[in-house]
Amino acid sequence: MAGKIEERIRELGLELPSPLQLPPGVDVPLAMVRIVGTRVLVSGHGPQETDGSIAQPLGQVGKELTLEEGIEAARKVALAMTGTLQRELGDLDRIKSWVKVFGMVNSAPDFNGQTPVINGFSNQIIEIFGRESGLATRSAVGMANLPFSIPVEVEAELELYE
Repeated sequence: MAGKIEERIRELGLELPSPLQLPPGVDVPLAMVRIVGTRVLVSGHGPQETDGSIAQPLGQVGKELTLEEGIEAARKVALAMTGTLQRELGDLDRIKSWVKVFGMVNSAPDFNGQTPVINGFSNQIIEIFGRESGLATRSAVGMANLPFSIPVEVEAELELYE
């Protein structure tokens, strides 16, 4: 039987991606999720397609990508992270709240729209989890580049029910 959050994802017509498919030869020695008591620390996630591949387009927002493409990439990051959490936790209803979100935007030198880009992530999480659980403290910063030239990367901290 599906939980409340999984049901909400279906109602919204969303699909969570499969696990990330890294390019051949890439080794990333890290835990995607670390649970410490009721704290959940989530490593940086990038945008993924439903098959787990790195989502396109790649590059800097404000140069190779438009603001709208950056927002869509951030929305895909939210779905990728939610998919990882579902696999790691087994039940998304265990999540009490999204506590902290750190959003990084691969930004062209003169691009200053990091806030609306990361809003794509935050709004997708709020749509899935509701405002009370999904509204987190947040940073949205520009970076000169990100791994694999992804346009957006987000890491997060969440709280579980005891």
